[in-house]
Amino acid sequence: MAIGWYLVVSALVFCIGAAGVLLRRNPLVVLLCLELMLNAANLALIAFSRMHGNGDGQVFAIIVMVVAACEVCIGLGLVVAIFRRRLPIDVDELRELHG
Repeated sequence: MAIGWYLVVSALVFCIGAAGVLLRRNPLVVLLCLELMLNAANLALIAFSRMHGNGDGQVFAIIVMVVAACEVCIGLGLVVAIFRRRLPIDVDELRELHG
């Protein structure tokens, strides 16, 4: 299978994630769309790694997955804190976490 198809799928998933981040206002949905964008980047990294025949892209994809897991932990903690304090769910109206 040619690398072009992997890149097309990666671009589509990234665009869906970017559209979700830009259009949706719920913090949980924004977090999930960010995960879509990171997974699209991982798919492109693995495709390029396979094309070049080395494992550097796969190692970098694993590092991106670790960073994504950390991001999910912090993001879900913030979402739970928002719901517990009964703050507005719209990300544009969140002013409580400005410091």
